[in-house]
Amino acid sequence: MKRPIATAIAIAIGLIVLLGYFIPLSILASVRIELVQWAIILAGVAVLVGVVNLFSVHLQKIREKEKGAVYSLFLIAALLLTFILGIILGPDHSTMQLIFESVVIPVEASLMAMLAMTLIYASIRLLRRRSDLMTVVFLITALLVLLGTAPLPFGPLPIVGDLIRPFIAQVLAAAG
Repeated sequence: MKRPIATAIAIAIGLIVLLGYFIPLSILASVRIELVQWAIILAGVAVLVGVVNLFSVHLQKIREKEKGAVYSLFLIAALLLTFILGIILGPDHSTMQLIFESVVIPVEASLMAMLAMTLIYASIRLLRRRSDLMTVVFLITALLVLLGTAPLPFGPLPIVGDLIRPFIAQVLAAAG
């Protein structure tokens, strides 16, 4: 283990957040809320760093006239146009809502579908290579979350969709 202090801090914070969900003490709840807010800020900064990196990589691709530079040009133009429109119009404007509903939501839905299939595929491969308790827990968790989230033709599964999936997504995943 290369960074034992960072690992210990991450585990301790995860345990504090998890205890804040399970133990009804006001001090634990306030610490949990504060830590989750810090995590939200860090996630926002990570997204900003990712967007700047995406911009710089595609700008470099355009400068060096690599293959696919036209797509990079379209990506940068769309990024800048959306950013400028967001600043001028604000997030509540109908144009921004239209962009969000017609571009961002379908792209996110497609990525989530790919993620679901990748999770199932990875868990099955993991089960073939290493059959232990944690592999089975991973597979069962992935299946329960997918069954609780997916729009099934016969309707949602009552216990999985109403109790198990929210517990996994809102308690266990948020604490982690």
